[in-house]
Order: sequence, then C-alpha cells, then structure tokens
Amino acid sequence: MFRDGLKSGVAIAVGYAPVALTFGLLAKSTGLSLMDTTLMSMIVFAGAAQYISLNLLSLGTGPFEIILTTFILNIRHFLMSASLNEKAEHDPLWKKALYAFGITDETFSVASMKQGTVSASYMFGLIFISYSSWVINSAIGHIVGAYLPESVQVSLSVALYAMFVGLLIPAVKTERKALWLAVCAGAINCVLLLWLNVPKGWAIVISTIISAICIQWVVEKGKETTYAQ
Repeated sequence: MFRDGLKSGVAIAVGYAPVALTFGLLAKSTGLSLMDTTLMSMIVFAGAAQYISLNLLSLGTGPFEIILTTFILNIRHFLMSASLNEKAEHDPLWKKALYAFGITDETFSVASMKQGTVSASYMFGLIFISYSSWVINSAIGHIVGAYLPESVQVSLSVALYAMFVGLLIPAVKTERKALWLAVCAGAINCVLLLWLNVPKGWAIVISTIISAICIQWVVEKGKETTYAQ
C-alpha cells in the first residue's frame, strides 16, 4: 500500500516542484535564509500559507497576525480531515494524527478519489513523495532560483493549476456531479473574494459548503422528480 501511495503521489510531486522552486526564489528575495526557507517548508507544508506569510513578512507584520491569517487561510483543513476520516481504515489514532499533517488540497484530492478506503500505509506513501518534493525543491529554489530567466519564473505558477485540472478530469468522467461542484464552488468563491472581500480561507470554506449543499439538493430533487414520474 505504501508503494501505491508513492505511485499516486507522483503527479503531486511533479506539480509541487515548480511551485516550490518559485517559493524558494521568493523566500530568498524576501530575505529568508536557506535554513529559514527549508524549515518553513518542513514545518508548515502549506503552499498558500507560506506564500502569504512571505508577503506579510515583507510588510513587517507581527507573528500573531501572521499566525492568525494563516490559520484562517487553512481552516478548510478541518473539513478535509473530517471528510477523509470517513474514508480511512481503522488504523491506530497516532498513525492518523501523523499523516493528518500531510493533508493538503492535492493529497486530499487524490486520496478522496481513490476507489475504496485509504490506509495509513497508502497515506504515508502519498504524503512522503509529495512532502519530499515540496521541501527539496523549496531549498533548490532558494539556491538556484535567482538564476532562472524571468520568463521561466513567471510560467512556474501555471503548473499547479494544470495539476488540479488533471485531477478533476477523471472525476468528471466518472460522475458529472463533480463538474457542477467545481463550477459552483469556483463561482461562489469568486463572488466572495472579488465582491464581498471575504478572507481566502473563509471564502474556500463557505464556497465548498454552499456548493456541496446546493448541488446535493439539486441531485436529490432530480431523484424525487424521477421517482414521481
């Protein structure tokens, strides 16, 4: 199962590489040392939180504000962990607590789309290759990122979005509801961010909950209509 997790995590590792390289590059320009950059990736392991932390550090924001902001940004992890726990096998609690650290948007997406249940061994393999890619490439980005051509630096951020598309397409092929969930959540998230100025973390949580409720309600109403006929 550990080997299966490694295989499933290859796409994530490849997608993380350019984003982590970019993070290392930005961390260096922000003033972080190689050790600071590597430790942040090792301890935090959350791309969006690390990027926003760099921005706050560059503005001279205090530790409490940074911690509070990143907590709000990552509050969606409560939902992801609770959802994945329903799919997890009955492994010891300490194993679940250990691999819970490595649950990110990408590892959650891959694990939740896996057929059947997920074991601790599978999650350890999935997270190991993803985590290794993020940490190692963050360090590499700090060391050599500054020497990359500007055009390459700009294009690096596209890879993560391409990876999400690659994860979404198989789910859409097997169940059309996944497409409507993605479209609905994206639309609500845009409204919350662009028009209502809701913090990113809360925007993701709210859009996820609302889209899930709305789409499920539409599906159930469709079933009732079909049965009535």
